[in-house]
Amino acid sequence: MLDQFQSLNSLKKDGFLGFKKIGDLFKNCSNIPQERGIYLVLYTEKHYPKFIDPGKGGFYKGKNPNVLTSKLESNWIDDAKVIYIGQAGGKTKKGKWSNQTLYGRIAMYMKFGKRCPVAHWGGRYIWQIKNYKNLTICWKSLPNKIKDPRRVEKEMIRDFKGIYNDKRPFANLQN
Repeated sequence: MLDQFQSLNSLKKDGFLGFKKIGDLFKNCSNIPQERGIYLVLYTEKHYPKFIDPGKGGFYKGKNPNVLTSKLESNWIDDAKVIYIGQAGGKTKKGKWSNQTLYGRIAMYMKFGKRCPVAHWGGRYIWQIKNYKNLTICWKSLPNKIKDPRRVEKEMIRDFKGIYNDKRPFANLQN
């Protein structure tokens, strides 16, 4: 299970696709499926990241997305490639299925990273990584409500915490 969060090959074997750099997704997100699913942000560099303040995230509802670089440093996990786990189309707190798709959610995330005031507050820490355009995003479709993406996201975060001494992925601020 440890391999799941450290190896691109294990993610590919688990059905993850895409593996696109954020810099490329800024230009074109059209190849992302219009289906429910989960997505991951990966840090594949060999060196420790440099953090910036302010970052590139949008001020949604006037809220500042930036935190002190010391907070980012304390959240960082050196040997984990997965730094954020997100979902699209999962069940809401009221038990209804969201209509979000991987395409819609990731495209919104890219807009947030261009300082647009859009609703993608989760995962905002990645926009304070200096080389954020080199981060990789991959996704796994969960069409036709075969699995609840929100539940899969929670399970992956739980598994991650089990491996990394109860720490969530770098940019996941909730379980």
